Formats: sequence, C-alpha cells, structure tokens
Amino acid sequence: MKLKPVDVPVVILCGGLGTRLREETEVRPKPMIEIGHAPIVWHIMKGYGHAGFRRFILCAGYKSHVIRQFFQDFGYWGEDVTIDLGVEGAPSLKKTTFHREDWEITVAETGHDTMTGGRIKRIAHYIEGDVFMATYGDGLADINFADELRFHLEHGRIATLAAMNPRSRYGVVDCDEGGLVKRFREKPILDDWVNGGFYVFRREIFNYLSDDACVLEVEPLERLARESQLVAYPHRGYWETMDTLRDYQHLNKVWASGEAGWRVWKD
Repeated sequence: MKLKPVDVPVVILCGGLGTRLREETEVRPKPMIEIGHAPIVWHIMKGYGHAGFRRFILCAGYKSHVIRQFFQDFGYWGEDVTIDLGVEGAPSLKKTTFHREDWEITVAETGHDTMTGGRIKRIAHYIEGDVFMATYGDGLADINFADELRFHLEHGRIATLAAMNPRSRYGVVDCDEGGLVKRFREKPILDDWVNGGFYVFRREIFNYLSDDACVLEVEPLERLARESQLVAYPHRGYWETMDTLRDYQHLNKVWASGEAGWRVWKD
C-alpha cells in the first residue's frame, strides 16, 4: 500500500479533564494550554503539518467550545485587527497581516467522560480510508511522522506505536562496587522503552474498541500485542509530555529560550 501523509487523517485526543493541571484547566481543556504564544495542540499539529499531514480530527469533550472557538477565529489569531463599527450589519474586520495553515479540522464531540478508546471509536465515521494517525493532546516530539507512517505500512500490522526512552524522574548516583560515589547524573535518559503515545492504526482497530469506558492503552493494545498485531517504531529523539504544572512551566521556558526540541518546522 502506498500512502502519502496528505491522504492520512490525524486523530488527536482533546477531551480529558486534565486534573493534574487544574491550575490551568479550570477554564479551558488541557490541549488549549499555551506554550509560548499558542495552545499545545497547535504545536502538535505543526509537527504533523511539517511532515505533510493536513487533515485533523480533534476528539473533544471537556470545554469543547474553547477548541471550536479558537479554530473558528484562527484566521485572526495572533494578528493585528482593525474593527470598523460604522458599517451596516456586522462589524467589518480587517487584518494588517495574514496568518494561515493549510489544514482541514474537524472538532468532534466525543463526550465529557469518555475514555481514550471510546473517543476514537466515536469518530470512526470520519475515517474514510484504511489508515490513520492518532495521538494525545499533551505530548511533543520531533518524530518524523511520515517515516513512522512508512514503517507502519512496511510492517503490515494493525497498529504501530512510537516507543521512547524516558527521562528518569530522579537524579542517578553512580557508585563503584564498594559503594564509593563516582558521579551524579541529573535525570538521565533511561534505556527502557515506553509507549510515547504517537500511533498509526489500520481501521481494524475499531474492532478492538468498545464503549465509552474503553481505555485504549489497556485491553485494546494488550490484545493487539497478544495477537502480534502491534509493532513499535523506535524514536530516540526529543519527547516531552505536559502532565503537571512543572511540565507546563518547563516547556514554556524551553520555548522562550529558542531551543524547543519539538520545533521541526520553520515559519
């Protein structure tokens, strides 16, 4: 099967409550929390867009109206706007600059309390072809998504996940056999692999998903693994998630420094 990124939709899970970031999610869903000048979901979409993907399906739930409003007003976001109130009918808006992305975006209502697998199940009717990408609305990476798609097609399984080497939550102490401390390593990258949350699925995945309580990361992926239908795409590059207030502050600091490892695009 030969597919180009432009032919493959990207599903982004945007409906959770984000309880560990309640300081920021009281008034907006987690994917709409800003890193620098833009919501984290925009950063995620820019990464996929850089690889040639242009159709996005956002699985919304909690405070979904914030997501809809952002993209409805997207043409005016970040731009200088002149509003002329002295005209008949609706006010006239004029931009001094122009901002545009070549994206088609579907904001799908997938329920307030629906779990991850259930949300994907609910957007099955939007998947017209045989393959789609999927990810969460809070993870950033410098993955070459076009290459992950190629890897998935070559392996011919139902599902592919991007496997990452996580960073330790703690500093590591290296000792010799006698217990003498030789060095400290501040939160090093570990050798183990974890699920990084960037997927490619064939549409058969819908046969593994059930009702709203279905958690993608539990029974569906475990069953796929048992049936030898899940492969791992190894990624040794940048990967961060925004789970806590500390993560949010860290990502904003990195973005402000101009050294954001996930920024693979050029404006």
